[in-house]
Amino acid sequence: MKLAKFSCAARAAALATRSAARAATQAAALAVTLALPAAPALAAGMPSTNVAWQPAAADADIERAFVRARAEKKPVLLYWGATWCPPCNQLKATLFSRQEFAALSKGFVAVHVDGDLPGAQKLGSRFKVSGYPTTVLYTPEGQEITRLPGEVDASQALAVLQLGLAGGRSVKAVLADALAGKPMSSNDWRLLAFYSWETDEQQLVPKAEVPGTLARLAAASPAARNGAGGDAETTTRLWLKALAASDDGKGLKADDGLRQRVSRVLADAREVRAQMDVLSNGAADIVRTLEDDDSPRRAPLVAAYDAAMKKLESDATLSRADRLGALIARVDLARLTDPKDSVHPKLPAPLLADLREHVARADREITDGYERQAVITAAAYALGRAGLWAESDALLKSNLAKSHSPYYLMSQLGSNARKLGRKDEALRWYGEAFEKSTGPATRLQWGSGYLTALVDLAPQDEARIEKVAAQLLREAAGDAGAFEGRSVRSLQRAGNKLAAWNGEGRHAAAMKRLQGQLDGLCAGLAKGEAAAGQRAACEKLLKPGPSKLAQALHWLLAPKSGQKAA
Repeated sequence: MKLAKFSCAARAAALATRSAARAATQAAALAVTLALPAAPALAAGMPSTNVAWQPAAADADIERAFVRARAEKKPVLLYWGATWCPPCNQLKATLFSRQEFAALSKGFVAVHVDGDLPGAQKLGSRFKVSGYPTTVLYTPEGQEITRLPGEVDASQALAVLQLGLAGGRSVKAVLADALAGKPMSSNDWRLLAFYSWETDEQQLVPKAEVPGTLARLAAASPAARNGAGGDAETTTRLWLKALAASDDGKGLKADDGLRQRVSRVLADAREVRAQMDVLSNGAADIVRTLEDDDSPRRAPLVAAYDAAMKKLESDATLSRADRLGALIARVDLARLTDPKDSVHPKLPAPLLADLREHVARADREITDGYERQAVITAAAYALGRAGLWAESDALLKSNLAKSHSPYYLMSQLGSNARKLGRKDEALRWYGEAFEKSTGPATRLQWGSGYLTALVDLAPQDEARIEKVAAQLLREAAGDAGAFEGRSVRSLQRAGNKLAAWNGEGRHAAAMKRLQGQLDGLCAGLAKGEAAAGQRAACEKLLKPGPSKLAQALHWLLAPKSGQKAA
């Protein structure tokens, strides 16, 4: 599912969740108006109706879940998501609704944390989950067994869940044994290969060390040490993940052995299908890591990669979102040949025709609300990546009334307009998206995005910037979770942007008024040691952070390893 990478890009440009009650009302109304079936889970506010999800919005809810898990000797599956997020909707459409998942759910306690419920952001901090969606399996005692990948197709996700349920060991312990060279089962190795490193939140290793760690695991895996065998697919997955995580070639250095391995995978339809998620999501990164821009081997690699993705694009066993993910990978690969013009890339006409036909068919055929939110948003992104901006806009506008979270699509329209230099239009869409967004965490995220766009695109409009900032602070004052998790990060982004906008006191009067409002907000926060972090975050919200020069000087002057501070 290409949606993992897409959603990260869209999160930065777009913004976030709605309340369950409003979603239920709108979904039912849309179903009647448009003759589309309402997604059944919307009415219940749960990810699916075939599983006994236990909603959680506070520590007490979580404690009840684990008490039940210990009593029944079952693990806990925690799903952290949001109504608007495309990958969350994809999980609902393809995994959570499956009868196989419902059957497996009898073996665990299913907990759903909606990021917009009161207390949810505090739970997010507690469990170190941030990006939507994140799905984590815990022992009854609360040890993390594994984080499930959101990119694999439903059958693979079910297999990974079964691995976690059968093993019961924490992924941290499994990783330690693997790096120490201790004997491990093939299931342990698969648990590491399918672990969701993308949503790890640096639980296991720092982000910068992920490519090297994956490479070490790949080299230490049984198939790598003993030759081809039952674990060859696991070894290949670890190598591909290491390549994809290498940040456009900055990390793992490719050698001829890796190049040959990837070439063999791309030439084997069975292996391409097995590694679908890594190959689709990491297409451009894998190519850049394997071959430099000026390498004569890059063009043949891109051609082989494109042919493999084209087969996935037409694979009827995959979901629409996964097939579209393969098509987006083809667009990304084609863009490698002309990376200079990011707004109007020159892509092959057959690829553009294929994209248009694929998107039109999906728009015409999709009837499920969850699937529509997942696929159409990704399709609009794909059209923009291909330089088909008018078609991307038209697709989004035609789907506003069909979406249970139209503000997400509005933010995409704002992003499109911004990339094309249409500032007024961009701000109009960002403003409307903020106005229509619902749910406390969502509104802070969308409001922060709107404020950021205002400062970037209309820095002279002091009155409007102050008005939006004041509204954000008012909403934060009414939200007990405003200084937790994603919400505090939204406020911090807005605060940093305002501090930079003020510069050398260019907007001193407006900032003084906002600071007075903020002081009242901070004074109203809970007292005591438990809330000390929230108060500290509140008090420095509008304070300018250190400049890049100051950060560099600090790094140069700070004592290095082995030195003592002066």
